Amino acid sequence: MAGGKVRIYHNPRCSKSRQTLKLLEEHNVEIDVIEYLKTPPTKKELKDILKLLDMDDPRELMRKKEKAYTEQGLDDPDLTFDALVNTMINYPIVIERPIVIANGKAVLGRPPENVLNIL
Repeated sequence: MAGGKVRIYHNPRCSKSRQTLKLLEEHNVEIDVIEYLKTPPTKKELKDILKLLDMDDPRELMRKKEKAYTEQGLDDPDLTFDALVNTMINYPIVIERPIVIANGKAVLGRPPENVLNIL
């Protein structure tokens, strides 16, 4: 089991996010739920998350089918790492979900069972 709190970046309107949260609750871990649309991660937090997920390109953590992805021109190859991260903070709807962090590791809860690998 987790040695500390498990953090989930959660969107209650997303079925995978709800399923992942339910799975965590079933494992009786202490959960820090962050509704990231209301409270987006800071730049440092988002950079840390990308590092924990072993993602070199912020686009790997983006929902490319979201309207905001296209509207903000996030497919522009000239955008820098920091520009992409800043846009993710300003338009958190483009961030893939749910993200779960536990024991110094992170995974995407797609499928929800992925989280069991880091508990």
